[in-house]
Amino acid sequence: MSHDDFDVEPIKGLPEHLPEGEHILWQGSPDWWVLARESLALYWVGGYFVVLYLWRVIVATETMSLPQAAVASSFFLVLGAVVCALLAVTSLVQAKAAVYTVTNRRVVLRIGAALTMTLNLPYTWIGNANLDLRKSGTGTIAFELMGTTRFSYLLCWPHVRPWRIARTEPAFRCIPDAAKVARLIAEAAETRVSEPKIARVPDEDTLAAE
Repeated sequence: MSHDDFDVEPIKGLPEHLPEGEHILWQGSPDWWVLARESLALYWVGGYFVVLYLWRVIVATETMSLPQAAVASSFFLVLGAVVCALLAVTSLVQAKAAVYTVTNRRVVLRIGAALTMTLNLPYTWIGNANLDLRKSGTGTIAFELMGTTRFSYLLCWPHVRPWRIARTEPAFRCIPDAAKVARLIAEAAETRVSEPKIARVPDEDTLAAE
């Protein structure tokens, strides 16, 4: 019998139904391979083990032939492959668990593989959105928050702007068509922030009764 931890969601990626007047403009998730490269430094880790292997081969050639040194040092390549595989699986799980949502009133991040959490960021909380765009079209959109709103860097990782620890910036990490999503957010935020707030003014009869 299959089980889905997110069956309780009335709408994918959202903890509750949207209020009247709010609608979804976009939903997406990180590209798991790009997430592995950028947030988990997959290439750097792989390169580190290759360097260890080559260094060990050079050292070993002082006491044995090159083919023997290459075989004797292969442990580092095997270990590197295991570590890279674990990083790739971690990235895949993180990407599958994450759902980013853009509505006409806010952005929402449902994140976390082991500990699931939902971040609701109304446009009135966001001071700025920074786009880090790659040549492939994937990119990261980080949200600078105004006021005293704070989130834990560790709990939100890797869905944060790297190294902004003191004032964590939640982020849509490694999403496809990032420029298009950024424009969508900018337009929705501008519309929402400039939306007039209408307050009911008591009529004359009500004032007279008081």
